[in-house]
Amino acid sequence: MRNILFSILLLGHISLLLGQESPMNGTEIIGFKDLVNETSKTTQTIQSDFVQYKHLDFLSNDIVTHGKMVFKSPNKVRWEYTEPFRYSIVFLEDKLLINDGGSKSNVDMGNSALFQKLNQLIVNSVKGDLFQDSDFDMEYFKAQDYYKVIFTPRDDKIKSYIATFILIFDKVQAAVQEVKMVEPSGDFTRIVFTDRKINQTVNDAVFSN
Repeated sequence: MRNILFSILLLGHISLLLGQESPMNGTEIIGFKDLVNETSKTTQTIQSDFVQYKHLDFLSNDIVTHGKMVFKSPNKVRWEYTEPFRYSIVFLEDKLLINDGGSKSNVDMGNSALFQKLNQLIVNSVKGDLFQDSDFDMEYFKAQDYYKVIFTPRDDKIKSYIATFILIFDKVQAAVQEVKMVEPSGDFTRIVFTDRKINQTVNDAVFSN
């Protein structure tokens, strides 16, 4: 009898958790996309701290790193990892600038359509502006405190790198709170943004690496 009661309580708890997130209907999707697009249009710069969780199936714990992200419209993004190591990546138009603890290198993405697409994906994910992209199938969900969109690539080349791309938006300004990139293997990278500052002055020197 005790086991039966426990099972009932457990099922009820699971149902409650699952019920926290539900699909959006057509009207909700339109309203949500309008809100995101309006936020995106008025966003010129973003500065944010972040925590990155790298999940690998063969490790018992996720690899956790901390850093700062800077975005400047239309397409400049800097990811600077500060703990437990120092490493920075700058997406600058068709260039990828890397600084690995003082060892610097540049990658020309202009000759690679795939790299350009991945760069566009990263830039747009920071702004939350991905809804006009015909390269993805999209699923929309809502919860009490957030919206969630799951992007599934249609392009086989992108699929070889990313199985799904998930964005979590807050419900007030529809700004991106979290990005999750799931690889075909099931491993994933999850980035959570904190202390987000919008439209403050950002000097171009930040992107010189």
